[in-house]
Amino acid sequence: MQLHTHEWGTGERIAVLVHGMMSDHRTWHRVGPALAGRGYRVIAVDLRGHGLSPRGGYGAEVFADDLVETLPARPEVVLGHSLGGLALSLAVERLQPRRAVYSEPAWSLGRVGQPVDPAVFVTFKTADRAMVSGFNPRWDDTDVGIELATLALWDTGTARALSAEHLRDRTPEKPVVPSLVQIAGEGFLFTDDAAAELAARGFEVRTVPGAGHTVHRDDFDGFMTGLEGWV
Repeated sequence: MQLHTHEWGTGERIAVLVHGMMSDHRTWHRVGPALAGRGYRVIAVDLRGHGLSPRGGYGAEVFADDLVETLPARPEVVLGHSLGGLALSLAVERLQPRRAVYSEPAWSLGRVGQPVDPAVFVTFKTADRAMVSGFNPRWDDTDVGIELATLALWDTGTARALSAEHLRDRTPEKPVVPSLVQIAGEGFLFTDDAAAELAARGFEVRTVPGAGHTVHRDDFDGFMTGLEGWV
């Protein structure tokens, strides 16, 4: 399936951005121009069931297959957040980027406390401005507005397709290409032990202190600083 894409910049090096669940390419409205300013041609996708991409037939492997079908092979760097990180990790061997960055990848939901079934996110479909702001107190009005717009287009079937019997640990055994895992200091996916395990498997691991799960929207400067040497 060909996904809807949005681009910034015209550089010879390609950077790929893949958003998380409930979002679309607009989540990268600051990141895309910043990378274009560093000389990249930046390609951001809308995953299946999100934004302006087609609907139906969801699953982790399907999301990955769509990336391979849509994106050019051998980009300079690929960067995925949450669900986007999961999809990229399943596609990275075929895409063959020079480097990969996984920001709060949803490889194993519920590393801290009780497991989180993605179906719980269905309740956010009808979120209003107060609810989005309450869950994301560090977001500005622009990001809150974008979240409301992306929720309106999001198909909740994407969450259900990853829940129940489809919910399992997909943490890679080792990186296929040089890879960074960016962890939110105030996130819910990774404990210190989980971060140490990733480092032992060969990933570089960096934490952005004080940031929540959507690091690039909670602390844009901290997010970009955490990517130094990788983008």
